[in-house]
Amino acid sequence: MGLFGMDSYMVQVEADLSQGLPRFDIVGLPDAAISEAKNRVRSAIKNTGFAFPVSRITVNLAPADTRKEGSVYDLPILMALLKAGRQINFDSDNMAFIGEVALDGLVRRVDGALPMVITAAKNGIKTVFVPTENAAESSVVQGIEVIPVRSVEQLIKHLRSEETIAPAKFDDFRDSYAPDEFAPDFRDVRGQAEVKRALEIAAAGGHNIIMVGPPGSGKSMLAKRLPSILPDMTFEESLETTKLYSVAGALPEGVSLMTQRPFRSPHHTVSPAGLSGGGTIPRPGEISLAHNGVLFLDELPEFDKTALETLRQPLEDGVVTITRVSGSLTLPSRFMLVCAMNPCRCGWYGHPSGRCTCSESQVESYMRRISGPLLDRIDMHIEVPSVEYEAMRRKEKPETSAQVRARVNAARELQKQRFSGTNITCNAQMIPAMVGEFCTLDAAGEKLLKGAFERLGLTARSHDRLLRVARTIADLDGSEKIESYHLAEAI
Repeated sequence: MGLFGMDSYMVQVEADLSQGLPRFDIVGLPDAAISEAKNRVRSAIKNTGFAFPVSRITVNLAPADTRKEGSVYDLPILMALLKAGRQINFDSDNMAFIGEVALDGLVRRVDGALPMVITAAKNGIKTVFVPTENAAESSVVQGIEVIPVRSVEQLIKHLRSEETIAPAKFDDFRDSYAPDEFAPDFRDVRGQAEVKRALEIAAAGGHNIIMVGPPGSGKSMLAKRLPSILPDMTFEESLETTKLYSVAGALPEGVSLMTQRPFRSPHHTVSPAGLSGGGTIPRPGEISLAHNGVLFLDELPEFDKTALETLRQPLEDGVVTITRVSGSLTLPSRFMLVCAMNPCRCGWYGHPSGRCTCSESQVESYMRRISGPLLDRIDMHIEVPSVEYEAMRRKEKPETSAQVRARVNAARELQKQRFSGTNITCNAQMIPAMVGEFCTLDAAGEKLLKGAFERLGLTARSHDRLLRVARTIADLDGSEKIESYHLAEAI
C-alpha cells in the first residue's frame, strides 16, 4: 500500500527469481528507504530460518510510474520472495501486508496504517496483516480482517495453520481513549466570569477567539482548560482525526481512535512549514493536526508574520494545500483558532497601575504585527482584565468544566439537527446562504445591528461572523430565534 498525504493507493509487489549472477534489484520508483529494504529483508529471512535465494532477484512495485516511499514495503517484499522461492505456499489474492521488518525478523510499526487499511477494504481485500503496534488503529475499519503480526516467524506459522493469530477487534470508539481525570478544569480559574462565558460560546459554535490582557491575567490558563469543555466528537470526526495522526506518526500507542479533540500549542518560533505542513515528503503541519480541535497561539505577535499569514486560507476554506516538487497535497484543517496576547510589548498598556512604559507609537507598532485580514477572520475579541484580590480569595466553588460542557453539547446537538445532511458541523462554518436562512433578526435586532455596523466600521465578513456568534448564543439559550439581547451580547 502506498501513501501520499491522507490518501492511500494499492501497490502490488511482484518478485521474480531467475538464473544469472546473484543480484537484488527493486524497481518501480523506490526511494532510499525501500532500496535499503534489501539488507533488512535479507537478514530477516536468514534469521527466521529460511534460505535467502542465491539468484538474480527482481522485485517490482506496481504501478511502476508512481513514486514509492517508506519502509512499509519490507514485509510484502519478504513474503513475495519466500513465495517466489517456493519456501512457503499461500493464496495471496485477497491478502495485504504492511510493516517494516527488523534484522531479526520482528515486524515494526509504520506511519499511516489506518488510511492504508481503509484503502485495502475498499479494494476488496479480505485480510490485512499489520504490525502489532498498528493493530488498534487498523481494527476500526469494518469489512476486513486485521491480523496483528509480531514477527515474520509468527506470520509464517499462521499462514501454515500451525499457530492461528486472533484478529484485532474494535468494540466501542467511546472506550478507546480514556480521558485524564487530572486534566485542567475550569473550576481552577478564579474570577474572569466574562472570559469563561466567551470561551463557552466559542466552544459551542466553534468560533475563533483572541484574548488580550496583561501578564498574569489567566489567558494561557483559560486556553489550556478549553479542551475540557469542547463538545464530544462524532465517529466521523474521530476517524478523520485519527487518519491525520496516523499519517503524521503522532498517534499514541494502543489508541484505536482519537476521541478527544486535539489541542495543539506550537511555540512562537514555529516555521511556516511547521504550521501549514510540508517537507520533502509532505506531512501534516500544526494546523492539520488541530483539525476538529483547537490551535492555540500564545503570545501571538511574537510569531513570524509569514507563518501567521499561512493561516488565512485554512481559516476561510477549512483545508490547506501544500505544493511541492513531488506533487500537490490537500489536507483538512477545520480548527478553532484561539490566540492570546499582551496589549503591548511590556504587557501593561491600559493597566490601572500605570506600569506601562511603552509610547503610543510602540503600542501601535506592536499591534501592527498582526494583519487586519487575519484579525477579521477571528470571530471573538475578548479583553482579559487582571484578576481582583477579592475574586482570588472568594470561597464559593467556580463552575466545573463538566457543567459547562453539558451546555456546549446541548447547543451542538441543535446545530447538528440544523445542518443535517450537510458537511457543516457548527455555526462558525455556516456559508453566507445559511447565515441568511438561520440568522434572521426582528426589527429591533436589525436596528441594533445597523447601528453596530456603522459605529464599529464592520466589514461584510465581520457582519456575518457577528450573526454566527449571535446564533450560537441563542442556541446556548435554547432559543429558536435570535433575540436582541443575544445580538447585544455578541456585539
